[in-house]
Amino acid sequence: MREVAAGTGPARPAATVIVLSYQPGAWLAPCLESALGQRLAGGVEVLCIDNGSAGRAAAALAAPIGARVLRSETNLGFAGGVNVGLRHARGALVALLNDDAVAGPDWVASAAAALEDPGVAAVGPKVLMAGWWQQVRLGDARTAAPGDHRVLGTRLRSVRAGGREVLEQAAGGGLHAMEGEAGERWRWTVPSAPFYVPVPGPSPEPVEVDGRPVASGPVTRLVNKAGSYLRRDGVLGDFGAETPDDGRFDTSRECFFASGTALVARGATWAAVGPLADEFFAYYEDGDWCWRARLLGMRVLYDAGATVEHRVSATSGGQVSSWVRYLAERNRTLCLLRNAPAAVAAAELRRRALAGPLDGVRRAVLSAAPAALWSRRRMRRQRTVDPRAVWDRWAGVDTTWEGGPPEG
Repeated sequence: MREVAAGTGPARPAATVIVLSYQPGAWLAPCLESALGQRLAGGVEVLCIDNGSAGRAAAALAAPIGARVLRSETNLGFAGGVNVGLRHARGALVALLNDDAVAGPDWVASAAAALEDPGVAAVGPKVLMAGWWQQVRLGDARTAAPGDHRVLGTRLRSVRAGGREVLEQAAGGGLHAMEGEAGERWRWTVPSAPFYVPVPGPSPEPVEVDGRPVASGPVTRLVNKAGSYLRRDGVLGDFGAETPDDGRFDTSRECFFASGTALVARGATWAAVGPLADEFFAYYEDGDWCWRARLLGMRVLYDAGATVEHRVSATSGGQVSSWVRYLAERNRTLCLLRNAPAAVAAAELRRRALAGPLDGVRRAVLSAAPAALWSRRRMRRQRTVDPRAVWDRWAGVDTTWEGGPPEG
């Protein structure tokens, strides 16, 4: 690891914003500019970690903008790359910002006000999906096959908005995940529930589904996350995901964890809780860190007064990637082994030992379980709150919300 550029920020900034970049695209420059443009007394430094990008592309883009750049010759994953940044951060506050996200100018300042309470470990803003989204609602439903009474809705092979194919980009509760092999892709709709297609601006575009024009609804902004939750099976999810930003998510509140997409914490809290779990590589490391903070008696807040826009999974490929699915499922299990009540952790380990391979997850979990359990024993000496108390308070809370937008 070596410093490529010192940047132009203050020597003793009020905050350090860590931006990790492995596969930089057109999104990196707006991200860094938004971080450098934070309105915060005392100023910010932006620390860009070039996480083994090909041809040092991230460093080449970040240095002229004014970021302080550190270069790793290998991809350390999100957790490992952020941990490098934590070791070099100089701010009293240390924030994380995805390289495909753009922060509003008061993101850090708003979090700083909440972090004046020493009982608050971390703060996350309202994160919106980048761009504008037009509502589509299909009402026809049918069963999967003769004699099969599961209602699946309609199988879609093509969705076009303004002449552009957007099937893979479409979002919302009205669609199931992508199915089929490359070159033969489709998605099932959810009967009567709306879905949303990306459009260039706030004006509606003509929409075609499988070559036929369909009536479409209003254009809106979509929430990516408005605080994050813990399900009773250990899955970590995002409150309000792919739902219109129609006022339902405008109240700040406590939530289970803050996503690493745009998380702000005090440097002292990072030191007390410790770094992200390197062994996770990517996914669930933010939830694991916030869970550990809760076991130390601290709280996590959702700040509805600050907004960040996110180009979702611009780097990773999202859930269509088998690698992402593998990491998420493996790390979900490890997160439970490290933090959940003993009975919950034991049941999950037993279930995983008996479950099928699922892209190698079973073998990976059994291999990593001893280290996870050792970490659990080590962290037990630090915690001030019983894992059962955290679980009973948060498992299964805030996992649902009204699915549809107001009718326009």
